[in-house]
Amino acid sequence: MRLMATDLLEDEGFTVVEAATADAAWAILKARDDIAILFTDIEMPGSMNGLDLASRVAAHWPKIRLVITSGRVRLSNQAVPDQGTFVRKPYRSSQLLRAFGCA
Repeated sequence: MRLMATDLLEDEGFTVVEAATADAAWAILKARDDIAILFTDIEMPGSMNGLDLASRVAAHWPKIRLVITSGRVRLSNQAVPDQGTFVRKPYRSSQLLRAFGCA
């Protein structure tokens, strides 16, 4: 799913920076100032899951839009930190693009 999402978002003109773990994503976010959207799965390996990562991002960089996905956990958009969006797996391309503000 990550590869499909990457291809889809790059086709829409986004520059995608991938991270295999929430810890790696956190390190990338601390090193860069050009990240506009965090797209994370709740179930990520490492010392924190994707929801923890999103909460930390909301606290440190409130301007970064949050898009969270999961195939096992179901969240309402209200449960996503900082007024983010939840997209349940398996998702359609149109659902993901809508979450990114493209549709």
